[in-house]
Amino acid sequence: MLRYTRRRVLHDLCRSPRGPWEPLTPLLAEAGWDDCTAMWDDNGKAYFVGTHFADGYKTYLFKMAEDGKSIDRKSAVLINSGSGREASKLIKVNGWYYLIFSEHKPGVGRYVMAKRSRKLTGPYKEERQLALPGCEAMEPNQGGIILGKDNNWYFLTHHGTGDWSGRIVSLLPVTWVDGWPIPGEVLPQNIGAMKWSGKMPFKYIEKLSIKRSDDFDDERLAPQWQWNYQPRKEYFSLTERPGWLRLKAYRPLEADKLLKAGNTLTQRTFRKQDNEVVIKMDISNMKDGQKNGLCHFSSQHSAIGIVKEEGACYLEYRKNDDITRGIPIRSQYVWLRTQWGLDGKSHYYYSLDGDNFLPFGEPYQLVWGNYRGDRVGIYCFNDKGEAGFVDVDYFHYRL
Repeated sequence: MLRYTRRRVLHDLCRSPRGPWEPLTPLLAEAGWDDCTAMWDDNGKAYFVGTHFADGYKTYLFKMAEDGKSIDRKSAVLINSGSGREASKLIKVNGWYYLIFSEHKPGVGRYVMAKRSRKLTGPYKEERQLALPGCEAMEPNQGGIILGKDNNWYFLTHHGTGDWSGRIVSLLPVTWVDGWPIPGEVLPQNIGAMKWSGKMPFKYIEKLSIKRSDDFDDERLAPQWQWNYQPRKEYFSLTERPGWLRLKAYRPLEADKLLKAGNTLTQRTFRKQDNEVVIKMDISNMKDGQKNGLCHFSSQHSAIGIVKEEGACYLEYRKNDDITRGIPIRSQYVWLRTQWGLDGKSHYYYSLDGDNFLPFGEPYQLVWGNYRGDRVGIYCFNDKGEAGFVDVDYFHYRL
């Protein structure tokens, strides 16, 4: 069994990946450790692997309790170190234990490496570079090698340039060559390179697609949505007005700071030639101090929305908390739109009838932030207190 965690590992006594899961259990409450993994061997004994970034990227193997709730610090065995080695994974195939990891060398780049041993505890003396650094793909590594249901092997990984599209997930085929797993396209020198297309590892009856748009017709949020903060369940609803998402306003952690506002519902921004998101809002129940609208954010942010002050509603454009006030809005319904292309430059528009859209605010360059790309979402908060709400009829994401 293989599991990945960052400083903490989930308890193993769960009968289904759908849960219920027990609370996270701290195993190594020290700064400087990262990129951890765990493995239950054939005899049921459990082991934990952690890399001490703060001490030269040294990777240690620890004995772990079978319930996954503690590790034996005194059992530490050094199994790897050096050259920015991280993202360790353990697998066992045909009697060999493989430590799969990423290595980085300045001026060269990142690439996938592996060490192997006949014993889980080592020594891991045999070492091989599995793939070339892919400059055009930026880090096709830091993933896990898995056996598919079709009995073929795959490398689930990410790549990305660190720009606004974030780290993009890829599934690469794995070919075993002389007892080593080679990801991607196998070159004549028996080393892997990025592979940009391939056969799907399963047959499907219906065509699968990523959910983006939402008409809020269900009683539960669709799986594409994530909250920017832990939600307060009593402050949003899909049932109080069926077919609409109701967001109730409350104070942000810092006054007038969108990125510190709790009721912000988001999803991933995609990198396509033409992208458009349109939302329809009913703003008739807004209260003084309330602000809501459509936003982009990561490490920076922008938004187009409505603010209510002294009984009147106004259009508002925000960019990193610099605010431009627009025209008064006297209608019950407002439509807001963002459009962007491959350059990641967003343009905002508003409409009072759903057909005729006018531009508002300056173009905004989507950016990278916190190991992820830009998010697009709906926000609602009130600097003056827990008062007011906005109803959202739909979120239409067109590619």
